[in-house]
Amino acid sequence: MKIFYGWKMVGAACAIQFLLGALLLQSFGLYIAVLSEEMGWSKTTLSGAAALQSAESAIIGPLLGWLMDRLGPQSIIRWGIVIFSAGLLLLSQVDSVATFYFSAALMAVGASLAGYFPLSVAIVHWFEKQRARALSIMSLGLALGGLAVPLMAWSMQQWGWRHTALGTGVLALVVGLPMARVIRRRPQDHGDYVDGIAPASTPADPLSAPKAPAPVGFTARQALATRAFWMLALGHGLALLVVTAVNVHAITHIKEGLGYSVATAGWVIMLMTFGQLVGVLLGAGMGERFDKRKVAALCMLSHAIGLLFLTFSTHLAELVAFAVFHGLAWGLRGPLMQAIRADYFGVGAIGAIMGISAAVIAVGQIAGPMVAGVLADLTGDYRLGFTLLALTAAMGSLAFMLATKPLHKVGVANNT
Repeated sequence: MKIFYGWKMVGAACAIQFLLGALLLQSFGLYIAVLSEEMGWSKTTLSGAAALQSAESAIIGPLLGWLMDRLGPQSIIRWGIVIFSAGLLLLSQVDSVATFYFSAALMAVGASLAGYFPLSVAIVHWFEKQRARALSIMSLGLALGGLAVPLMAWSMQQWGWRHTALGTGVLALVVGLPMARVIRRRPQDHGDYVDGIAPASTPADPLSAPKAPAPVGFTARQALATRAFWMLALGHGLALLVVTAVNVHAITHIKEGLGYSVATAGWVIMLMTFGQLVGVLLGAGMGERFDKRKVAALCMLSHAIGLLFLTFSTHLAELVAFAVFHGLAWGLRGPLMQAIRADYFGVGAIGAIMGISAAVIAVGQIAGPMVAGVLADLTGDYRLGFTLLALTAAMGSLAFMLATKPLHKVGVANNT
């Protein structure tokens, strides 16, 4: 039985997500903790690198969406892998704040060009009936990347953070480029069909079938005129207040605020990743059975509860609770974000719609690490910053509940 090519793309996208997650997104906190101790840089200074990465997303997002809609994903993702690798190689040579910021910017640009956004755009063009499942499986890569955090911590202890950055930079290039070649644009451009299912009115041989017409959906301008677009962006941004703050500062908080070793912190992050992995699998199984926005609203409460457990932990059991609540919420909610947008607005201008959304969402990505870092420097610990972020994220439930599906007529977008 021939395997639908879309699933091969999902596998390649999962592998790329694993690379980005293992080498940067899930392990960036290790570099923050080590550089804080070795270089003596403040938490605000180190948070600035994370904020710079998020600011890059706000700047490049709309442009990337426009390029994806016109050029397709493969070449963009390949360039992203090369730039990401260059950022890791430069990180291994860091000797000043300016060099650190430049390496962070390179890694951010590379991760944007090769990461979740362009991969999601590619996948949603190939799936409709199993869209949530495909995006969830793709996101397994990011979750599995977190399982490599203890390995990254061990590598830093054995060979140092510089050699770790150097080796992983080479690894990203060697593994990432072949995976990028698997990603393709639209199924009709390759004689295939969405979900691999030929319409009943077309010939059985897809190679002889006419190209499918462009799908009817919202234009970017029409999407921007709906309440759903802004509520989804707001809810997504509030979720990333917690996600980015945890990725940047959790290991430092566990080490400095709670008194555990970096190795123990790495195991907590790995446990969180197991929770994320379970959440992704739940999403793959139930993504099409329940109202996605209601599931996302519940996940926001779980994000907030998890962060409060981390903030006020006095025992390892509470760190386990943090890992479960936050990990499950992240894994279950994450893939639903782009699936909801594709369900609501169609795929005709999905790249531009996701790109503009990324610019809005980046506010949350920037604010999370910066609020936590600045308040930690001012107060001496992360308690105030983490508490404010948790309470703010909990309010994101309301945003998702208000993000009802917009009505649409060709040429007209209605607020709902």
